[in-house]
Amino acid sequence: MRRQTIIITGASDGIGAEAARALGRQGHEVVVVGRNQERTASVAREINADYFLVDFSDLGEVRNLAALLLEKYPRIDVLANNAGGIFTPARQETTDGFEMTFQVNYLAPFLLTHLLLDRLVASRATVINTSSVANRLYGNVDLSDLNAERYYDPKRAYGNAKLEQIMFTRELHRRFGPQGLTSASFHPGIVSTGFSRAPGASMEGIYGNWFISKFLASPRKGADTLIWLASEDRGKTWPSGEFFTRRKVAPTNPQANDASLCAELWNQSQELLQIG
Repeated sequence: MRRQTIIITGASDGIGAEAARALGRQGHEVVVVGRNQERTASVAREINADYFLVDFSDLGEVRNLAALLLEKYPRIDVLANNAGGIFTPARQETTDGFEMTFQVNYLAPFLLTHLLLDRLVASRATVINTSSVANRLYGNVDLSDLNAERYYDPKRAYGNAKLEQIMFTRELHRRFGPQGLTSASFHPGIVSTGFSRAPGASMEGIYGNWFISKFLASPRKGADTLIWLASEDRGKTWPSGEFFTRRKVAPTNPQANDASLCAELWNQSQELLQIG
């Protein structure tokens, strides 16, 4: 088995931590990226891995992370954009001026991928985006209001961000697939983790309910598709550019199949981030 360099964001707990442990046990060089110092360091110690701290609500930290990764890793085989979250019902803006859900779940991973793109293409890497079935339930991307300044609803904001990840996956495949880059997005299931359990979070009633939580999937089960997508045979046993559930291609919001919409989302994301 060829040893791969695999970067996993949101790897301090939940499915990110489980994927890091499993891929580390397989012998890969896993790079653990998280926000919480204690939990991130703990996961890294378990698998004897490097770790980096970053808060995706601060795009300056994302840029710093990219610079450190480029400096340390001459090859990157897999980038797993797994960090994300659901936030309070009231609209919040980051210090960068973007709606919190939009930035943390979509715009920050887009920026990180873009900053690493030359290295990823040269490595013939795979980019994996942790999305959600919420893309179909709540998503309705309006290119004229990406920052949710005219209309904000927490579930729609989350659904939009997860739909935008799928559209980003599609566009990555279209633009860079011919150069050997593969991409995938996936739904991990409704997983029993600390996700959106904070008081006042928009889905606290589901994730924070002790009775409902008994029926949620374990983090290890939720990480299964991520581990599979990042395996040595990545891109050979599954089609690039697709959205997966339980290791199978799954239906998406119809907007994800609109090539012109995907391309324009990419272009507008670059403009918002002032990157070429």
